[in-house]
Amino acid sequence: MKASDLFVRALENEGVEYVFGIPGEENLDLLESLRTSSIRLVLTRHEQAAGFMAATYGRLTGKAGVCLATLGPGATNLVTAAAYAQLGGMPMVMITGQKPVKVSKQGHFQIVDVVDMMQPLAKYTRQIVSADNIPARVREAFRRAEEERPGATHLELPEDIARESSDAIVIPQSYSRRPVADDKAVHRAVEAIRGAKRPLLMIGAGANRKTSSRMLRAFVDRTGIPFFTTQMGKGVIDETHPLWLGNAALSDGDFVHRAIEHADCIINVGHDVIEKPPFFMRRGLRTVIHVNYLAAEVDTVYFPQIEVVGDIANTIWRFAETIQAQPQWSFEYFDTVREHLCEHLARNADDARFPIHPVRLVAEVRKAMPDDGILCLDNGMYKLWFARYYRCTQPNTLLLDNALATMGAGLPSAIAAKIVKPARKVVAVAGDGGFMMNSQELETAVRLGLDLVVLLIRDDAYGMIKWKQAHMRFANFGMDMGNPDFIAYAESYGAHGHRPDSPEAFAATLAHCLDTPGVHLIDLAVDYSDNDRVLNHEIQALSAAVQPPP
Repeated sequence: MKASDLFVRALENEGVEYVFGIPGEENLDLLESLRTSSIRLVLTRHEQAAGFMAATYGRLTGKAGVCLATLGPGATNLVTAAAYAQLGGMPMVMITGQKPVKVSKQGHFQIVDVVDMMQPLAKYTRQIVSADNIPARVREAFRRAEEERPGATHLELPEDIARESSDAIVIPQSYSRRPVADDKAVHRAVEAIRGAKRPLLMIGAGANRKTSSRMLRAFVDRTGIPFFTTQMGKGVIDETHPLWLGNAALSDGDFVHRAIEHADCIINVGHDVIEKPPFFMRRGLRTVIHVNYLAAEVDTVYFPQIEVVGDIANTIWRFAETIQAQPQWSFEYFDTVREHLCEHLARNADDARFPIHPVRLVAEVRKAMPDDGILCLDNGMYKLWFARYYRCTQPNTLLLDNALATMGAGLPSAIAAKIVKPARKVVAVAGDGGFMMNSQELETAVRLGLDLVVLLIRDDAYGMIKWKQAHMRFANFGMDMGNPDFIAYAESYGAHGHRPDSPEAFAATLAHCLDTPGVHLIDLAVDYSDNDRVLNHEIQALSAAVQPPP
């Protein structure tokens, strides 16, 4: 069998449905093998976008998404996407081409050491030097990408190797179960929870798996222990649940941090230090129990006293089987915090100003989106508002990046989400800065015939950094920019452009776009003047007023 055919056969053996990317001269044999396969090539306009799509596919399915690039500049364009998948815990396999490795024809033209370049960004990176090695390399790349903690892997297929012949056969996927936690570790954690007076549950990105979500809901319902989430843990348990205490969108000082300060035992499920800290540990104040697939990575703000390392769902099931509500547990203060939080979150939801207030923006999106609808956030000021105010009822319905936190991922992520979940409503949420970093993928969405809404939140600046610049008392410098006519821009790709001029018009426009086929871009002007008042002064003052009992 030709090596490129063997490579594609190995991809099919892994259950690959899509390859996202841009081929080059060095991929032509592989491209021909893909043409006659069951795998669909999704041609993108930039390799970075292809990587974001593959990572999002992995995030939503648990199976490694696959992206393709040529050598040199094509491969280097995958670097940001590799870091996005690696830090975000999203399974992804990158395939890049290379010049012939046995006989050089063009010296070092376009050649960089891509394998070495990917070393710090991927769990596994290899050049394939023999057709006979293809089955083993592909199997290992997928195994490494998908095992906990998921991440990025990379294979380089040189063009002369792709043309070789081989009688090797693909290696079947092995049956595997994740190790479960040690009984003594589970017992020690159980005793700590039982002996606490004010236990609290924290849910991080690593718990955002189907089985873990079910077990965590059962644990909360059985024990009555209140919970909060990190940004990437949103929706693991329905956030309309009466025991929900909010989201750690801010690092400190929010209502949820008053509850954290009052807790004497925090069950920290699925968090690692790559995600922005949901709270800061201080020595001697409380017991923190680390529940995760891997041991804790200790740093200055995270040093758990008890670690329960193993399959998360199994650990939480064992907790739920052995822990009942204890007579000394006291949650009255947590109830008070939640009441004040919900009252605060409702403020400004009907604000009539235009450009639109961020709270009104989030409120209108929440009203328009079905519970299983998927929002794919780029990175910008709006991310804090959505993380705090958008209450998810299902897992993976608010896809945001709180690990690499790169701009440019919102639209590509939404394209992948719509491909994976075609029956669901999907909205990309992007600022004007992040949108323009991969705006060319509008053509991809139109060409694929997707029904997709792009909510472009425009402040004509790099708004997040502008806010921080002002907050740190620097002069306003280097943040403001011009923009194209986004309506004409969208229409030039064959998409539909909309520019509402009031909150009411925005609500009507969003409803229309969600129910009308095609790609729709909504150019929505936003007023960020309340950033500091709401996210700093008001939260600090109001949450500080919620005093715990002596």
